[in-house]
Amino acid sequence: MAELEIGQHCDVEHCGQLDFLPFVCDGCSRVFCLTHRSRDSHDCPEVTTGPSSAQSGVSTQIPCSYTGCIGKELVEVLCPFCKKHFCLRHRHQPDHECEKLEAPKPRMAATQQLVKEIVDSKNSTPPNKVRRGAKNAETAAKVALMKLKLHALGDKSLPQSERIYFQVYLPTGGKDKSKPMFFCKKWSIGKVVDYAASIASLKNDNNKAAAKKLRVCHTETGASLPMDSSLETWLSSAENPLYNGGNIIIEYLDNECNEIKDTSIYLS
Repeated sequence: MAELEIGQHCDVEHCGQLDFLPFVCDGCSRVFCLTHRSRDSHDCPEVTTGPSSAQSGVSTQIPCSYTGCIGKELVEVLCPFCKKHFCLRHRHQPDHECEKLEAPKPRMAATQQLVKEIVDSKNSTPPNKVRRGAKNAETAAKVALMKLKLHALGDKSLPQSERIYFQVYLPTGGKDKSKPMFFCKKWSIGKVVDYAASIASLKNDNNKAAAKKLRVCHTETGASLPMDSSLETWLSSAENPLYNGGNIIIEYLDNECNEIKDTSIYLS
């Protein structure tokens, strides 16, 4: 299944930000992110040269066209379909019951059905059931990837093309059950462990011989991944691969232990 195509990229050349609810400029009709939605911020060619409202000391607020809404905005938020102005709360077509709202396209309808099936199967399957197959795990990871991209913690300097996102389940007994994180696909598993430990403030004694070691474990098999193997290798593995948008477990293991016996205690 191809990765979901939701949202549009900002038309500002040096930005390119993916926005799931993009703004359409009513001057130049191009698409922009929240940061570049105003005409001044994207050098709109339709910017008027007359005295602005700020220069005249008058603050112009544009009322929302949605029936019953009293919201106002300092900038125009124009629906590209019905050409009416709305507040940020009602800018999306379904939110203002747009008269030009089309029925979901077949691909979107199929995606919605797929998401529903995943949620229904998760709610109806007992925790002790056999682990989901690789195909279901891959599909669930693609659905979860969009949400992870919004909240994941990581090195912001990493190029988007090199980022791999995981829901990282943390050692049992800690304050947090899990955290969304992203890593570089070129990193070794050992570096993934060190970086995740720093983000989650985990004690890391991997350099001490007698201490329990932090390990990355596979959520399907419970196996500890070799520290010197690369993350990219596991993403392309033919057997029990990791998925961009999927889950991993970080846990303290004894030196003689190389797996977690029951991974369901982390995922339930």
